[in-house]
Amino acid sequence: MANSEYETILFERLGHAAKLTLNRPDRLNSFTVQMHEEVADALSRVENDGTRCLLITGAGRGFCAGQDLNDRAVAPSDDAVDLGHSVETYYNPLIRKLASLPMPVIAAVNGVAAGAGANIALACDLVIAAKSAKFIQSFAAIGLIPDSGGTWILPRLIGMQRAMGLALTGEPVLADRAAEWGMIWKSVDDDNLQAETETLAERLANGPTKGLAETKKRIRAAVLNSLDAELDAERDAMRMLGKTTDYAEGVDAFSNKRKPIFSGN
Repeated sequence: MANSEYETILFERLGHAAKLTLNRPDRLNSFTVQMHEEVADALSRVENDGTRCLLITGAGRGFCAGQDLNDRAVAPSDDAVDLGHSVETYYNPLIRKLASLPMPVIAAVNGVAAGAGANIALACDLVIAAKSAKFIQSFAAIGLIPDSGGTWILPRLIGMQRAMGLALTGEPVLADRAAEWGMIWKSVDDDNLQAETETLAERLANGPTKGLAETKKRIRAAVLNSLDAELDAERDAMRMLGKTTDYAEGVDAFSNKRKPIFSGN
């Protein structure tokens, strides 16, 4: 059952997983200050309520068109708007939170993901897109740069030339090509997107949560670490995980040829 206390998003439980739906379909789920505040509240909730996987998607025909340019916080006026304030107050904390949540975060991209909406999707741990979906770095058309981590994540996913081309031209990338380039995990038939991503969310939510969270942490950190530093970090992670209940359960289940029942501890 979706939570009704929010006005711009939907929030519901899927067993040990949670699903957050951006819900301004008439504006292609573009962000306002209110949506930022509601998303931040939902992310704080999943961090503290035992959620073991988060699924993020959009309502209607789009995932997210980025910033709603009609929102008074960023709308041009006689006085120059401080877009840096909007980025620092809302978008940067959102990207940091998605990267640091101690659980897998899946983006189910059901349609257009443009501007900050594209980079919010790409900031998730796994991105699965409907074949009709497309990713657009639309910033150049209005004289801006790819924010919400775009300048950091794009070249790491697809290389300098492709990142530069997408950022400078704003050309859309369809889901199949995004998967071919390694920008996303996979593309699926539109009709299968919801079922496939919800099934994956439930599967990960029933997995060894601490191990999955540490895997996420290490892979994200590795791009900035030397090999020696990462080897040391792997050692420390393995030392910690070897003491978890889920490791003991996984080994026992393997030894006895049964399906493990992970508690997330």
